[in-house]
Amino acid sequence: MMVVRSELRKDSLSFLEALGQSVANVSPTLTPALAVAVVAGMAGTASWLVYVFATIALLIVGINVGKLAKRIPSAGSFFIYVSRSLGPSYGMLSGWAMLAAYIFTAMALTVATSIFIKTFFTSLGFTFAIPSPLLYFLISAGIWAFACRDIKISARIGLTLEVISVAIILFVCVYTFAHFGFRIDAKQVSLEGVDFKSAAQAVVFAIFSYVGFESAATLGKETRNPTVNIPRAIVATALSAGVFFVLTTYLIVQGFADDATKLGASGAPLGDITSNISVSLTALVYFGAAISGFACALASLNAYGRMLFSLGRYQFVHTSMGLVHHNYKTPYVALTSGALINFIVCAAFAGQAETDTFGWYGTLASYGFIIVYFLCSVSAPIFLANNGGATAGDRFVGGLGAVLMVLSLVGSLYPVPASPYNLFPYFFLVYILLGVSWFFILKARVPQAILSIEHDLEVAASTGAE
Repeated sequence: MMVVRSELRKDSLSFLEALGQSVANVSPTLTPALAVAVVAGMAGTASWLVYVFATIALLIVGINVGKLAKRIPSAGSFFIYVSRSLGPSYGMLSGWAMLAAYIFTAMALTVATSIFIKTFFTSLGFTFAIPSPLLYFLISAGIWAFACRDIKISARIGLTLEVISVAIILFVCVYTFAHFGFRIDAKQVSLEGVDFKSAAQAVVFAIFSYVGFESAATLGKETRNPTVNIPRAIVATALSAGVFFVLTTYLIVQGFADDATKLGASGAPLGDITSNISVSLTALVYFGAAISGFACALASLNAYGRMLFSLGRYQFVHTSMGLVHHNYKTPYVALTSGALINFIVCAAFAGQAETDTFGWYGTLASYGFIIVYFLCSVSAPIFLANNGGATAGDRFVGGLGAVLMVLSLVGSLYPVPASPYNLFPYFFLVYILLGVSWFFILKARVPQAILSIEHDLEVAASTGAE
């Protein structure tokens, strides 16, 4: 491929295509197909209410991110947002954290896609075993091939696959609801038998279902009218995903006859429900989940590539990461590095149970998202105050978003989780410290790199350009 130091393709994406990036990165189908079991195991008949509260929390974060995206259209998104509010050091911290968040999300969804592909064929009666490393390679190669093409192709593929998978899940849910006679579940309405302490802890895990909803912000340089379309895409994703999660969670809990213990132990909630109704429905569920997982892995790689591209342009990583493909105008070097890391790490742990590695990668990704959501919530009112004034409402929403993210982090650390999850916070802390150390080394050895960021921030203050 021919590469030059040119720019990303500007004004090429519509609102729907930007929305497709965020929706695909959330992978809505993953929650009813797998993640809802964890929430239901803690919250029981209050599971639907847990997702109501989680939706509110993420909408607040989305509003804060949207305020920054409205004023700073940028491929580096969070790295640039935080830099212009709290300074380059915090900006680098957010960019470094978000790199891990996006690449670990891609790994988690690569593994999830593998799980769903295998289960899809099993539900159809095929007994042959597909080697996990082969599937990881094919998935990694597939998302790389689409990501390196014109971003319009990736965005449209992601949105199309998610629309198909969501339609399949909604059809299965309605079909299941009909099977139970379209009756209102009195136990869920009255929250019968709920332990509200456990339900409150479940909100923390439920928030993880939404991570990636903000990734449209990484397309700020490539979206038409980004100051309007990016904030709309972020908020619309959080809201639509929330409605979908509340609805499907309610129907799944009803499908298990409100048996939280059985649902909490399920590795495929919708599949377990439909297996008692129709084998064809079970295959349809896993097909929808597989294409949703692939779309999310693609969206995660796209977001990772643009974050790494921005860091490369500012010389925080090797400048080759800031190169753009001559024809497709995509950061192909950054995308290639992401696809390789995705495959190598997934293949390295292929001997472990896939449900375990899915949880490992997803948990590590969550730490990165929580850190950046917190920094963005803090940054929004500060940036507004420095650029025309922040209202009391701006300060309240920013503070509330920050508090909610702190509570999410605390909830993921205490009570202390079982091994190896108890070690993951320390692994992520080491990763963050490596990034901080590199920042200070860079500042000492290549001070012009930091000066270039500060100069750009000064230019931005007067021109509004990145």
